[in-house]
Amino acid sequence: MMDFLMISTRSTKRGVIEIYPKFIVCKSSDLMIRGGDFYAIWIEERGLWSTEEQDALQLIDRELDRYAEENRQKFDSNLKVLHMWDAESGMIDSWHKYCQKQMRDNYRMLDEELIFSNTELKKTDYASKKLNYPLEAGDISAYDKLMSTLYSDEERHKIEWAIGSIVSGDSKKLQKFLVLYGAAGTGKSTVLNIIQQLFEGYYSVFDAKALGSSSNSFALEAFKSNPLVAIQHDGDLSRIEDNTRLNSLVSHELMTVNEKFKSTYANRFKCLLFMGTNKPVKITDAKSGLIRRLIDVSPTGNKLSSKEYKTTVDRIKFELGGIAYHCLEVYKENPGAYDTYIPLAMLGASNDFYNYILDSYYVFKNEDGTTLKAAWKMYNTYCDEAKVTYPLSQRVFKEELKNYFRDYKERFTMDDGTRSRSYYSGFRTDKFEDVKLTTKCEPDISTIEFKSQKSIFDEVCSNCLAQYATSKETPSKPWDDVTTTLKDISTDKVHYVKLPENHIVIDFDIPDESGEKSFEANLVAASKWPATYAELSKSGKGIHLHYIYTGDSKKLSRFYDDHIEVKVFTGKSSLRRKLTKCNNLPIAQISSGLPMKGENKMVNFEGIKNEKALRTFIKRNLNKEYHANTKPSIDFIYKGLEDAYSNGLQYDVSDMRNSILNFAMSSTNQAEYCVKLVKKMRFKSDDISKPSNSEDVRLVFYDVEVFPNLFLVNWKFQGDGKPVVRMINPTPIEIEDLMRFNLVGFNCRRYDNHILYARLMGYTNEQLYSLSQKIITGNRDAFFGEAYNVSYTDVYDFCSKKQSLKKWEIELGIHHQELGLPWDQLVPKEMWTKVAEYCDNDVIATEAVFDNRQADFIARKVLADVAGMSVNDTTNSLTTRIIFGTNRKPQDQFEYRDMGLVTKETSPVTVSPDGCIFDSFGDEYTLFDENLKPVFPGYVYDNGISTYRGEEVGEGGYVYSEPGMYGNIALLDIASMHPSSIVAEELFGPVYTKRFKEILDARIAIKHKDFDKAKKMLDGALAKYLTDETAAADLAQALKIAINSVYGLTSATFDNPFRDVRNRDNIVAKRGALFMINLKHVVQSKGFTVAHIKTDSIKIPDATPEIIDFITKYGRQYGYNFEHEATYDRMCLVNDAVYIAKYATIDHCCELYGEEYVNKAKDILKDCKKHSGEWTATGTQFQVPYVFKKLFTHEEITLDDLCETKSVSSALYLDMNEDLPDVSALEAEKDKLWKQITDPKRMNEPMPDECERVEELTTEIAKGHNYHFVGKVGQFCPIKPGCGGGILLRETENKKTGEKGYAAAGGSKGYRWMESEMVKSNKKENDIDYRYYETMANDAVAAIFDYGDFEWFVSDDPYVKAIPDDKPPFDI
Repeated sequence: MMDFLMISTRSTKRGVIEIYPKFIVCKSSDLMIRGGDFYAIWIEERGLWSTEEQDALQLIDRELDRYAEENRQKFDSNLKVLHMWDAESGMIDSWHKYCQKQMRDNYRMLDEELIFSNTELKKTDYASKKLNYPLEAGDISAYDKLMSTLYSDEERHKIEWAIGSIVSGDSKKLQKFLVLYGAAGTGKSTVLNIIQQLFEGYYSVFDAKALGSSSNSFALEAFKSNPLVAIQHDGDLSRIEDNTRLNSLVSHELMTVNEKFKSTYANRFKCLLFMGTNKPVKITDAKSGLIRRLIDVSPTGNKLSSKEYKTTVDRIKFELGGIAYHCLEVYKENPGAYDTYIPLAMLGASNDFYNYILDSYYVFKNEDGTTLKAAWKMYNTYCDEAKVTYPLSQRVFKEELKNYFRDYKERFTMDDGTRSRSYYSGFRTDKFEDVKLTTKCEPDISTIEFKSQKSIFDEVCSNCLAQYATSKETPSKPWDDVTTTLKDISTDKVHYVKLPENHIVIDFDIPDESGEKSFEANLVAASKWPATYAELSKSGKGIHLHYIYTGDSKKLSRFYDDHIEVKVFTGKSSLRRKLTKCNNLPIAQISSGLPMKGENKMVNFEGIKNEKALRTFIKRNLNKEYHANTKPSIDFIYKGLEDAYSNGLQYDVSDMRNSILNFAMSSTNQAEYCVKLVKKMRFKSDDISKPSNSEDVRLVFYDVEVFPNLFLVNWKFQGDGKPVVRMINPTPIEIEDLMRFNLVGFNCRRYDNHILYARLMGYTNEQLYSLSQKIITGNRDAFFGEAYNVSYTDVYDFCSKKQSLKKWEIELGIHHQELGLPWDQLVPKEMWTKVAEYCDNDVIATEAVFDNRQADFIARKVLADVAGMSVNDTTNSLTTRIIFGTNRKPQDQFEYRDMGLVTKETSPVTVSPDGCIFDSFGDEYTLFDENLKPVFPGYVYDNGISTYRGEEVGEGGYVYSEPGMYGNIALLDIASMHPSSIVAEELFGPVYTKRFKEILDARIAIKHKDFDKAKKMLDGALAKYLTDETAAADLAQALKIAINSVYGLTSATFDNPFRDVRNRDNIVAKRGALFMINLKHVVQSKGFTVAHIKTDSIKIPDATPEIIDFITKYGRQYGYNFEHEATYDRMCLVNDAVYIAKYATIDHCCELYGEEYVNKAKDILKDCKKHSGEWTATGTQFQVPYVFKKLFTHEEITLDDLCETKSVSSALYLDMNEDLPDVSALEAEKDKLWKQITDPKRMNEPMPDECERVEELTTEIAKGHNYHFVGKVGQFCPIKPGCGGGILLRETENKKTGEKGYAAAGGSKGYRWMESEMVKSNKKENDIDYRYYETMANDAVAAIFDYGDFEWFVSDDPYVKAIPDDKPPFDI
């Protein structure tokens, strides 16, 4: 028996003897604990350790059963074994408690030595696996042939030395790692696959990028099995942010490991790392020790033929023991062979600028010259894509680039006569002589030998149905009537043969320059295919290759390449044939490399109607989405550009020329042809003065719905009365057709676009559902970078008012009743059409919101135009472009300071932005530094908490309230507080803050109709929008949206150009908050009450013109402009978020402040001028329409006022249980029992009776409920009992157990509810339960009575300011 286990018995009240495991707290030699949890157990019969916890549980259960069997005769009572597998026994919980809480870590790392099949093994070897081959000398001819082809002797020695070090066990001490560095297809993965076969079970796969990311705390989880070998097949090691973790891993240093859902633990990993990469390893100066540990391995570039390669690789699996033995001998010859090795080539290649030149090699070589402007643009693109941390400035770049060209001229005349500045010519290819960048050399290809000889095909297919052709070379009779076979006819005459479906023919019909079929061209092309039986076509110039396809031939596409066809013989189709000459090879099998239907999408040039579509078409060709080969893709791009040019399309895609040229140069066999074709391409139309107008294409509104077995796409053209098209489980080709339109969705950039794109790529319904769930749960890896721009624009993104589509439907009065089907359940096929019809609502609603928010969309178009981007780009990205241009990392110019720092230069003197000098205007806390920026003495930010003047300051703004009833309350608001803080602090540095301020000033100038001033701002970019007041209003709205987005970006937790990593305390909001605290104190010191402060506004009862003037001046010191927005005649403030108030009339305002002040500017008291004498409410309590109208405005109450919108993050349900049994008592009993069962103190008690009763109760309780799914959002009316309403519930989930349940939706308890759509359609207005609203109205009255006389408050009796020592008129 295992040394940590004891078998015990106990008797229950019913006399049953229970046999259960008891776990001994000891230093076990059979069980290992690591990281506070199970790690491994010794399995004697295997002679191995196991890290599978299930093995431990089975061993314990086996001991329990053995004990029960051996002792069954000793007990008179019934026996019950409490197995580990039985969750209800509670034993599994005891086991977890034992491993996780009672035992301390006690382990030895497993599998630190290789165990071969011929190795003698004992327990203390701590092994959990064995290799399936012996370590012994043997035949390695296949391995030798492969390695001598792929690598030179010197490079091969590095690989074999490393493998040998692992076999010997010395790799655990070596501080080295191997990087197989070379272009794709040079054998890196082949070698790594061999290493995986050699060390099966002893290797793990890891992500070097994760190791190099300082933010990935679980990067070492890939090494938790303590592998001897760690492999990354295709890593990008040029983008590692931090080499520290990688360096420690290679050096076998003690490291802290963080596994998900487990405690951390320390370990010293012994693995040797192998990495394959196409790019050089990034070596930073700070971690230069890593370069001494790197062994780089470069391939020869040579290859075996396809057939040789496959045969050789297949044989290697039989040579593993011999390979391991051979490598061990290589290592033993010189264990210190690489002690002082330094990879000089890799060190040079890790230079970022060198990598940029390398990346652009073909462009510079082919052009043999470039302008500084073009090269600088390419460099910026490269730096963005490669995430170069410290790119060169343009001045340094200009000088560095001269090293790679023979000549440089400040001014240069091009071949076409145009003049250019800063031109480099004579690209120095000699600098790359050691770098194999020339056009790829193809291995020698043995041609196919055709002879007049006996046909192997005739033998293999002798029993296939066959018939002679007619004089017109058509089959002579229907195949159903054919009885002759191939052996019955003469195959040297034209005939047809019916082939098996898996027999395919590759037909080569490549023409020469004259357009005639070319035997030579066909022979070259066919010889590159895997060797198989081949024969000439009837003409003697075409070639047919015969294969047996191992997959489903029905899925093959017929189109492989220009003049190369895949012939598949399904149904009644047959092969037309006339035997002339053939080779003598057998018909080979083929399993991959052929185009599939839907994979090579047919190119529809008719779909290119605008520049956006043309760019998308080019990008898809560069991604090889239409064809897997380079030449056809270049041909498609050429034809697309020619058609666009000839059709008069206005376009300019010249910025894509370098990408296309690089792509063309990458062609394996047709690089010269492709480059020549690129030079002929028309990258822009003749007249590009008129921008291409993609808006001529009609907008299409769309929505998708995803169920586990159903995928729906509903869409409609813009316009009233246009029908909604329903696509049920559309194919990728149908999706491609849809994507040619200008698509408009709601939140489509973050959901629908990615679902569409996934279907386009061939995702099944199940895969789409999985993707949908990942997107919904916030998995960042669920998004496709290419999918964001599938849409023309996203309504949710451009709307300045953010809310769900369901809330928009409710607000706009659109039909919104839910279908009642949960999204995570299968939809019965008979309901598919009904579900599709229901989904029309969301499409119609999307268009309705688009129409309703036209002002926002026009603003988006203006922003996009100013930024030079599209309406599908986000507000954040548009604003970023306007302010920072193309600089994606402007943070090096940002300003940040400690606002609480007091120095000897700190004083009470400052100068406001408008030039006014202030000296000691405030209290002792009103101080400024030498740069005239405010200082807040004593302000401290520590561990996420800010304190100032004895208060804790909110991180998003300052809020303060003195609840009560007040009169003559002045509401003063800071205009654009956060933007003003940014400007006053020069947060973005002098240059970018100035640009941001221009946006602010432009909006103010437009507001004051000073269009001439606004036209000069932002380098004149706004001038074309200032032709009339309507266009100017659109521009003002656009600028407002941009301004408002900036603060959010400065305080965002995600990385963006506005975010300063030093800005931990949100300096923009904090500056305003600290100012408001100072303001509160100085106002109070002057004898006034500060009733309420909310971020950027202050409310002062009984405010005088003097205090208003003081506050205005006080704000100017800090760069803030106060506006006197309103004065409330009376206000009842309940808390810092809820109040009800009545605007003072204009006449009353004139009495308070004087007529001259009130009429000085239209913005003064603008809310009073607009809402004179009206009521206003803030906060839900008084905003409820029934409460607001009944108590204050006395307007007519309509049905819409009696509808309540409820929203949750999970799901809403209506429990239609009115006619069902009352199970509340049973539920209470179940809750009580469940608490007993899950009581930690009673976890070891079996409690079978209680568990059985819970099961009975669960069944009975289900009879008392009828849950009707609503969705996340719904609109409801309270309904009288007995009138068909249900209990409104929200779905809950126990975070520990995952158990789903229900709880009352907020504010719904005690009432029954019905969806408002049902109330309206069924005319059940008289069934509405008014008790719900009367209760809210009574609560509102009571809240006001807490602070004064409600009757006076709602009357027209005037407010009279209380004189000292007297009570105010509203006091009770």
